[in-house]
Amino acid sequence: MEKDICVIVNAGSGQKDAKSNPDNIVKAFEALGTNCTLKLIENGAQIESLSRSALNEGFKTIVAGGGDGTICAVASALSDSDATMGILPLGTFNYYARSLNLPMELDAAVKVIVEGKTQAMRIATVNDKVFLNNASLGAYPAILETREDIYKRWGRSRVAAYWAVVKTLFRLRSSMRLRITVDGQAQLFRTPLVFVVNNAYQLTHLSVEGADRIEDGELVTFVAADSSRLELIRMALVIALRQGLPKGRFEVMSGSDILIESLGRRAGRPHKVARDGERQRLAGPYRFKVKNSALTVLIPSPEPEKSERGEPA
Repeated sequence: MEKDICVIVNAGSGQKDAKSNPDNIVKAFEALGTNCTLKLIENGAQIESLSRSALNEGFKTIVAGGGDGTICAVASALSDSDATMGILPLGTFNYYARSLNLPMELDAAVKVIVEGKTQAMRIATVNDKVFLNNASLGAYPAILETREDIYKRWGRSRVAAYWAVVKTLFRLRSSMRLRITVDGQAQLFRTPLVFVVNNAYQLTHLSVEGADRIEDGELVTFVAADSSRLELIRMALVIALRQGLPKGRFEVMSGSDILIESLGRRAGRPHKVARDGERQRLAGPYRFKVKNSALTVLIPSPEPEKSERGEPA
């Protein structure tokens, strides 16, 4: 017998209201005549394993309640399965949820889970680890580490996130030497930061080129020019203010198969890799791929068409 919906809520995500009153989530489902089993988790590192456990228990719909990192962790467990993922956007940025036109309000998001339609979605992987928005090497994983320290002290906010960028880049010590091969074409780089992006919405939101390439089924890779700390901070602030990418400061490439190899002293050493805001140390080389129709997600149903009299057709 198919079980009711399982809702996994990350207590460490950006919005505190839903998690301080988890009963509100249960009540929102009950108001639509649907039961759910809610699991509140404090340690984000356990989300993927808890999602796999929910699969094994027989849940066919598993809801990620949190930010992009939470959604990525649940998607990692559900990819290539017959289960469906629902989303309650409870994070700070919610890029993936926004890319699907999901509502940010709790009751409306629950309604999508109960009454929405399913859509097969693509995922991206780095060394077979799933990401939905982006993955990166270099400065950004260090930025995330600094950001978590700032969040613990001052709370979660966009201002705190941007301050973490400035603080980390000011302390950055050295760049990476890399060979990056995109669909068989190799180039050498010295760079402090590489981003591989899978979400067209995120690029559009930041006024950055490449969304059309993602829509065509590719991944877009941004390689920052080797720069001084001051130049890096200036670049980061321009991006944070959604003013695009500084001209001439990023190499942009796109393809469906990307290989990144470390050279020089760091060759063979594991790097910290950030996937949708969560960091993990992985051994190289790093192969990025697109995997189509690997995840089933609940999205809003289209509005019914109206006749000229304003009535449903």
